[in-house]
Amino acid sequence: MAVTFHESTVAAEAYAAGVLRQRLLTVERVPHTKVFLDRLAMAPDSAVGLNLPRTSLGWFQMLEGAAELHLGGETQPLTPAHIVFLPPGLEGELVSATGAVVLYAEVPDAVRFDPALAQQPPALRIVDWTREPVLDSEHDARKRIYMVTPKLFGTKALKGEMILYPPGTEGANHHHEGAEHFMYVLQGYGTAYANESPIPVRKGDLIYYGDRERHYLRSEGREEMRFVEFFVPGMYTTTWAEGAPVCTWLPTGRSITGEQPVREIGKHSSAAATPQDV
Repeated sequence: MAVTFHESTVAAEAYAAGVLRQRLLTVERVPHTKVFLDRLAMAPDSAVGLNLPRTSLGWFQMLEGAAELHLGGETQPLTPAHIVFLPPGLEGELVSATGAVVLYAEVPDAVRFDPALAQQPPALRIVDWTREPVLDSEHDARKRIYMVTPKLFGTKALKGEMILYPPGTEGANHHHEGAEHFMYVLQGYGTAYANESPIPVRKGDLIYYGDRERHYLRSEGREEMRFVEFFVPGMYTTTWAEGAPVCTWLPTGRSITGEQPVREIGKHSSAAATPQDV
């Protein structure tokens, strides 16, 4: 059964000096969740320690403001264009001089989804999603940007992407098998469907779908609806409802800013396994 709630309904707790945490995905809210998700609000001149167990994977996406990642004596500036992959055992610090909002996720015991992690753990990776290639839907005006993939991050334990729905667009009814799936709405509003039941959603909503739960979304209003979605593990199968068009994604040769992207991705269907160039 889908779980949907707005971030404003989740109490904030003190996490570090000047940092508030909202625990969005927990075992209390979703008993069998394979991923934990937090929203961190960092006041100016605050810091968050990043200390991952050696069996866990993590990633975070900058939502607002600016911060710096301090790691091994090096500093990396971060903006809302960045998503950061954190490998097992990473120790570092996220520091914000001006304030920031961060969506932070962690997959405990990630080796159960990708046994290769034990022998070949991936490295830290920082991705500027505004420079990644945009793909257009073959059937409508929706757009897709891959953000967390086996090629980018070196693991099959998770996958993530950003989907853009212009006003009035709608996805096709489908379900996934072999992975749990959550969405976080970044912009706009619309209706999510879970086993054909409508659920109003808007910016700040989290939508969690269990394995094999049918779902799709429709954008409403005058503003583009934008959301990120993540799958754990990152390898799964997708089945389309009877009569629903299978999503096929076409390369545009550009990034979201209209510039040449940092890499290219070919045409592919969402009904097939993740292609090698993704």
